[in-house]
Amino acid sequence: MLRGVCGRWASGRCRQKFKVTTDSNHSKPVAPDLIEQDFHAEAANQKWTSDITYVWTDEGWLYLAVVMDLYSRAIVGWSMNRRMTQKLVCNALTMALFRRHFPKGTIIHSDRGSQYCSKRYQRLIKNNGLRCSMGRRTNCYDNAAMESFFHTLKVELVHRERYATRRMATSRIFEYIETYYNRQRKNSAIGYKIPAQFEKAA
Repeated sequence: MLRGVCGRWASGRCRQKFKVTTDSNHSKPVAPDLIEQDFHAEAANQKWTSDITYVWTDEGWLYLAVVMDLYSRAIVGWSMNRRMTQKLVCNALTMALFRRHFPKGTIIHSDRGSQYCSKRYQRLIKNNGLRCSMGRRTNCYDNAAMESFFHTLKVELVHRERYATRRMATSRIFEYIETYYNRQRKNSAIGYKIPAQFEKAA
């Protein structure tokens, strides 16, 4: 288990700051909702979903973009940066593409934030044969699977620690995702199985 998930983190929580993430008030084209709140998939790389959250450090905000495979709930791509930019979401999607060997026809779902509607992100989707899907404006239920992951991340890790630097936060979040969440933590959405084991057994 990731160091601290049980034990010292249970004794207290740090005060948290709050910040708005993606901005859907823009005139850029948006994609239709191909998911329609159906967060189940019959196979790996059928449906991915993505979103951005934020973590406070003593140096300022750290932004985290994540790509999840809805089949196993595995986090297949992620990126962290001090700025919430097009590059942040593109890097997360690029990691997912490399890790999953560039699948074709995969639905990639997100909100209508300006980063996801940017020409750079949309070009990345088109050039790699993915299908873009976007939820309705300001409707968190349209990306509930990602909201659930971010809630879990913050309850089990972020809200129990104080980060002196962005580098420290990045290291701890990396450890949580790659060592604990994907490879050790049982997920109720897949029958209380571990994402990595769930995919191996398929």
